[in-house]
This record gives sequence, structure tokens and C-alpha cells, in this order.
Amino acid sequence: MRATLEEHGFEICGEADSADSAVQLALEERPDVCLLDIRMPGNGIVAAARIGSELPGTAIVMLTVSRDDADLFDALKAGASGYLLKDIDPDQLALALNGVLAGEAALPRNLVARLVAEFRAQAKQRRTPLGGAGGATLTPREWEVLDLLREGRTTEEIAEQMLIAPVTVRTHVSSILKKLKVNSRAEALRLIEDETDR
Repeated sequence: MRATLEEHGFEICGEADSADSAVQLALEERPDVCLLDIRMPGNGIVAAARIGSELPGTAIVMLTVSRDDADLFDALKAGASGYLLKDIDPDQLALALNGVLAGEAALPRNLVARLVAEFRAQAKQRRTPLGGAGGATLTPREWEVLDLLREGRTTEEIAEQMLIAPVTVRTHVSSILKKLKVNSRAEALRLIEDETDR
């Protein structure tokens, strides 16, 4: 695989055998793209989230044997731009990585169908207008943040659970407050509780 990537013009700046060493190597080398294994020691998805937070300009692609929907969704939530299966032809891998570097997503067709189905299911389930809030509509991600706030989680705890950066959590919270036309998290939570009690 390494030889094929080099034949296609890729320069391999390093290889790591664990999530921690992958993060460290990425911070040192600042590559254009990181290819991570979900099952690597220390968890590749955790590494993806950390690299994405520290190096937003680095594209992240997961290379895995897992066809599990949960792994796919977790990888995308962590900031991966691609999710490829290890049985991919090395030449196709090079094409996929070039696509990611050009701003495209790299996903096998069968996984795209599952992703679309999940997105539609979440949208139907959670894009519910809040009547008491002037008809505000929150996205599935905003609902996820709001649910965790209702559980009493801090920004850092939410970021860790959702595998996103704390600044991304704060962005979601800011959007929620704006949509609900309130000034604080406490007001937003009271509004949601009032809505739930109706």
C-alpha cells in the first residue's frame, strides 16, 4: 500500500502504531492527510478527533475492516472526511485520497446509502419545531448538545462524548440560544422543559 501511494505521488511522512503516537506524529509533521485505522491501539476515532481539533487543515481518512454503522457515524462525527474499507484496491485508495485532498468525501457506495438513511431518520425524529419558542427548529446535532446540557454536562464533557472540539460545542450552544431567542443556557433549558411539560 505504501509503495502504491508513493507511485501515485504521495510522500509518506511517517507511520504510527497507536493513537497517541499518531497524534504526536501528526502534530510534528503536519501532514495534508492522515490515514488512521479505527482498531489501532488507543482507538483511531479518538486520534481522529484529537488531530482534527489540533490540525483543522489536515484531512482525516479512516481505513478499516469495520462495516459497522456505529463506527462509520462515530468516525464522521470525529471529523473524518473518508471511511474506506481495507479490502480497497491500493490504486483506488490513492484516487480516494486525492479526492479528499480536493475537498471530496471518500465513502464506499454501500456505506453512503446507510449514511443517508440515518440522516433522514434523525432529521425526522429531532427536527421538531418548538411551539413555545416561536417555532424554532434545531438540527439533530443541536438537539444532541441540548440533551447533554440537560444531563448537566460541561462544555468539555460534551466535547469529549461527541468527539468534537470544545469550540465546536460552544458554536452549537450559541446557535441554540439564537434560535430559541434566549440569552443563557439556563434559559434555554427552562424553555425546553416548559415545552416538554406541555
